[in-house]
Amino acid sequence: MAEVLGKQVLEYTGKVQPKLGERGAKGQLLYPYLPNPELVEAVNLAIYLERPLLLKGEPGCGKTQLAIAVAYELSLDLKAWYVKSTSRARDGLYSYDAVGRLRDAQLAASNRLTPEQIQRIDDPTAYVRLGPLGQAFQQENPTVVLIDEIDKADIDFPNDLLLELDERRFIVEETGQEVEAKAAPIVIITSNDEKDLPDAFLRRCLFHYVEFPSSETLVQIINALFPTTSKELVAQAITRFLQLRDEMRKDKGEAGKKVSTSELIDWFRVLRRYPQDEALAKLNGKLPYAGVLLKSLDDHIRYLRLSKGG
Repeated sequence: MAEVLGKQVLEYTGKVQPKLGERGAKGQLLYPYLPNPELVEAVNLAIYLERPLLLKGEPGCGKTQLAIAVAYELSLDLKAWYVKSTSRARDGLYSYDAVGRLRDAQLAASNRLTPEQIQRIDDPTAYVRLGPLGQAFQQENPTVVLIDEIDKADIDFPNDLLLELDERRFIVEETGQEVEAKAAPIVIITSNDEKDLPDAFLRRCLFHYVEFPSSETLVQIINALFPTTSKELVAQAITRFLQLRDEMRKDKGEAGKKVSTSELIDWFRVLRRYPQDEALAKLNGKLPYAGVLLKSLDDHIRYLRLSKGG
């Protein structure tokens, strides 16, 4: 299953990983991403069908990182749209700088602009700023678009994107300009399930639930990030982490906040600051550096007590 880009075949394998310390185009550190076969298949189905891939799963389980991994392996640009409670669907398409145009008109009236700057006032398209999805539509090659935490926005937000995601085009209302995708983007949408998404929106997406990694995968993740660490320290740290996670699951159920992969990575990074013998000794006592893993007073009271056998 593959989509053809010129002579390039777009097929995600999950096997192409950045080197340790490698940075992305914007200077951010890149990390290995180890998807299971089901997730790889979901990505390739989305590419083939040219449909958005909706990912759900626990916070911190790697939903956002998938978009970075796909862009890295396929050597595609990544446009990230981090949704906020105040986000509007149009923000991802474009914004129009009406204030800037008014300011320029006032400066022109007071003879404070050059002739070239005055010409800009007569061109309304000069005040259009494309958002992440709009920028992706303008690219000659497919772009990976991350719409992160779509459930943070108002309930109307997903419905307001139906046409644009379906037909891959939109109209800039202020200028009448139509922006149409030159190449279908690979759209990855994440949700923490804080709100239900409309049926009409779900119908247009592929869905995949990102399962929490198995213990074997957690070992692989830690080994990939910290390749010089001893197997004994990795094994004991993950055993202790999974014990805590199991305790949290028993107490809170599947829906409650439990320690996540991203918190494990931070916690292990702290443990590595110490000589191995000292780190192992800490793991055999009271839960070390609990503040990295436990994020509420209730959790501290409950799980620090449990960790001491109380």
